[in-house]
Amino acid sequence: MLESKYQTEFLDKLRTIFAGCIILKNNASYLQGVPDWIILYCNKWATLEIKRTICAHKQPNQAHYVNRMNNMSYSAFVYPENEQQIILELIEHFKGETQT
Repeated sequence: MLESKYQTEFLDKLRTIFAGCIILKNNASYLQGVPDWIILYCNKWATLEIKRTICAHKQPNQAHYVNRMNNMSYSAFVYPENEQQIILELIEHFKGETQT
C-alpha cells in the first residue's frame, strides 16, 4: 500500500473517532523532521508521523521532533503494525474532551 493511501485511511479513522477535530498537514520544507500531521481537538493537540511500514525510512531529525513534541503533548510514529495502540493512546490523551 502506498504511504499516501495509508495516511488517508488512518486520518479518516481519526476524523470519525474525534469528530470535529482539525487535522493539518505540516510543511516539511519549513522545519525538516517535524511530524507531518497535527491533530487539534478541543484544547489539546497531537502530532503524528505516518509511515507505510515499521521499516520505512525516517528522515533526519524525525525521531528528535517526535520525542520532543511527545514531551510537550503527544507525538508518535504511526504504521499499520502499531495503529491500534496509537489510537488507544490518542483516546487516552484526548480523554474527557468534548467538541463545542
